[in-house]
Amino acid sequence: MIIVTGATGFIGSCLISRLNQENFNAIIAVDDFSREDKLVNLEEKRILERVDREAFFDWLDNNYHEIEFLFHIGARTDTTEFDRSIFEHLNVEYSKKIWQKCIEYQIPLVYASSAATYGLGELGYDDNESLIPQLKPLNPYGDSKNEFDMWVLEQEKHPFFWAGLKFFNVYGPNEYHKSRMASVIYHAFCQIQQKGTMKLFRSHHPNFADGEQMRDFIYVKDVVEVCMFLMHHRRNSGIYNLGSGKARTFLDLANNTFQAMGVTPQIEFIDTPEDIRDKYQYYTQATMSKLRSIGYSQPFRSLEAGVEDYVKNYLMPGKYL
Repeated sequence: MIIVTGATGFIGSCLISRLNQENFNAIIAVDDFSREDKLVNLEEKRILERVDREAFFDWLDNNYHEIEFLFHIGARTDTTEFDRSIFEHLNVEYSKKIWQKCIEYQIPLVYASSAATYGLGELGYDDNESLIPQLKPLNPYGDSKNEFDMWVLEQEKHPFFWAGLKFFNVYGPNEYHKSRMASVIYHAFCQIQQKGTMKLFRSHHPNFADGEQMRDFIYVKDVVEVCMFLMHHRRNSGIYNLGSGKARTFLDLANNTFQAMGVTPQIEFIDTPEDIRDKYQYYTQATMSKLRSIGYSQPFRSLEAGVEDYVKNYLMPGKYL
């Protein structure tokens, strides 16, 4: 059995699809299954059992001897949520309990961290673990992810293999339910489809022209390939960046979305909302040498290739991965 928490979510459901491709069909899907709009992400996937996240630890105590691997992808990921108690329960305390169970039952673990831990990037985007205590996230979500990373590094006992993955700007199929938190590619597609135009945030930074803000965008299919690699690798425990390693502008993203849809680009600029303006990242780029150094050699898709696949094979026909 392989456990995937956050199973109905964006990355979790794509990971299950990839596991099924490799004939891993004894999947234990862990999540809060009350949201109807997310359940469609699990349709046509081979899953052995669905376990509610609040009942999961009792279930694990009874079934641990059959577990081969645990992917802890589930989390509250809303960067605009400021109720810290929600993050403390779902992102910190729940993750600590998973860590402790993985030690107790000797289950290898991959868990989701986030590039939100890097804040404004004052210290760069290097996954050197000695820098983690100095990072300054910009919101409670980023704080919760960094708090757990720091806690992990302080532990004397570990699962025999573990890895934390700092996801950068992930985009791709199965994010239809994420509303405001969906990728900019998804929002671009919806705007272009409805109005023929797309709105981008105006720059409020003297070093960046409008639309020239840059992010490390990574296609979800590349994210799950790294997860598969780590499941088989099971050496070199640690915290790793997971981005493409190449920052691209929002203008690049927008133009590629228009092109994939066969629409002439029309882009308007609007002010960045004031509630996020002082916490807005103008540049992110993952340093990927650490993951490469342990043997991950597959190339990451270019923005052009990822956007084309996402738009033509999923968004336009309304399909899921």
